[in-house]
Amino acid sequence: MRTIVLLSGGIDSSACAHFLAHEGGNDVHPLFVDYGQKAAHAERTAAHALSEVLGLTSHTFAVSNNQSFGKGEIRGRNAFLIFCAVMSALYVEPCQIALGIHAGTPYYDCTDGFVNLVDQLIAEQSDGKARVVAPFVWWNKKKVFDYFVQSKLPLELTYSCESGTSPPCGICLSCGDRKKLG
Repeated sequence: MRTIVLLSGGIDSSACAHFLAHEGGNDVHPLFVDYGQKAAHAERTAAHALSEVLGLTSHTFAVSNNQSFGKGEIRGRNAFLIFCAVMSALYVEPCQIALGIHAGTPYYDCTDGFVNLVDQLIAEQSDGKARVVAPFVWWNKKKVFDYFVQSKLPLELTYSCESGTSPPCGICLSCGDRKKLG
């Protein structure tokens, strides 16, 4: 099935793209969304490099705004990303839109309840021809990381710092997650 994977260039979304392309036999189309986040350049670079490693053609959807998003929770971010996928040129029915979200985060838009609600909305909008999937929604970060490593994906190509700095800041939630994983 045609699958648009929202690919940020981090571990979770890269593992999701690999999982759906290699375990699920889907026709995967990675989509990076630049919405003015501080890490946009580094994330885009990582997303494109990881797409190449996966043998996939990466695409970018850019949204122009006057606000720069920094560290921490951006309320509505995953819903926004899903709707960007619907608005992108990659969106063709039937399809599925995939997120690499996982259990154990403090954010509502990383829960099964969120996925079910937004899936229902997209399904109703498309007469059931488009769906939202999150294959790791019940996995914890360690299980996603272990899958990433076992799949021999290149950790050095990923980028996960919310500050967008090089080297990564080492203090944001994403950097903290990376430290915990080793």
